[in-house]
Amino acid sequence: MSTIKTLIFDFGDVFINLDKQGAMQNALDLFELDELHEDLVAINTLYEQGLISTKEFLEFYTDNFPKLSKKDIIDAWNYILKDFPQNRLKFIKKLAEEDNYKLILLSNTNDLHISWIAENVSFYEEFKSCFDTFYLSHEINLRKPNTDIYQFVLNENKLKPEECFFIDDTKENTDAATALGIHVWNIDENTQDIVDLLTINKDLF
Repeated sequence: MSTIKTLIFDFGDVFINLDKQGAMQNALDLFELDELHEDLVAINTLYEQGLISTKEFLEFYTDNFPKLSKKDIIDAWNYILKDFPQNRLKFIKKLAEEDNYKLILLSNTNDLHISWIAENVSFYEEFKSCFDTFYLSHEINLRKPNTDIYQFVLNENKLKPEECFFIDDTKENTDAATALGIHVWNIDENTQDIVDLLTINKDLF
């Protein structure tokens, strides 16, 4: 009998496909940079944690790159977002219907990205409704891989770490969860698919 009672899912490169490398190269080309400066990384992180508004975020970029319009910035920022395969929606709907596990989404994301997804993924609300709880970093002002975000999820939902299973494509994030005693799957988005969750991790289920 499985001891796993709660499944905690990342969003990007688990459900919706991302183009991280393409987005980074596109941004560097647009900003005419060789690498993303520390102040840009810091602003992006603040924005992802909801510690600055979309207005402040866009103003920072248009102030620092005056040749670019707000639309240029938004298009570059959303470049990372790709398709959301229907079979993954089907998978999470089936899990929700079977009701064997509490389902939680825990994603580092921001207002611009989630707005784009809501507008461009026709089944976004249907997807969202599959989860018992839906945590986005910019709404809870916490961010993976910081320990406090995992502690927040455990406390808010009265969960025992050993009864939780966390799926994320970023090793830094799964390592942080492992340190708290949470079972993890550091999914390789290039060779693995979330729909195979129960098969690949059958030793736990």
